[in-house]
Amino acid sequence: MKALIQRVSSASVQIDDEIIGAIGRGILALVGFGHDDTEDDLRWMSCKIRELRVFPDRQGNMNLSLQDVAGELLIVSQFTLHANTRKGRRPSFLGAADPSMAELLYKLFVQICGEGGLIVRHGSFGAMMNVELVNDGPVTIMIDSPSERISK
Repeated sequence: MKALIQRVSSASVQIDDEIIGAIGRGILALVGFGHDDTEDDLRWMSCKIRELRVFPDRQGNMNLSLQDVAGELLIVSQFTLHANTRKGRRPSFLGAADPSMAELLYKLFVQICGEGGLIVRHGSFGAMMNVELVNDGPVTIMIDSPSERISK
């Protein structure tokens, strides 16, 4: 599993001019699933996102987590995180999980993230979405789950 997280002042996702998910201060997580991802990867990633210290404390140091600041989480599926661009000019997405499996993993990931007491919003798997955000900092971090690092 891969997640590209962005610390945001606000973020929203729209389908056909209708906002289906929106948050205030928090994290926008673009998530992509690989062939070998398991529920353990999803739980690990949920914990990592919830506890990663990317918010400033009173001294301005990144020392507080999403749960410390009572932030919100917006989760958007993004299979293109698994793009392989090593050859040619067209990305290959062979590393991404099959869409039916990825959809199950996505829905389970949203559910797991909600178990931690966070306010969680999400996009719609497989839909053409417009994502708007105000990147705070900017702070943008790529996270690979343990199985992602092992399989490469």
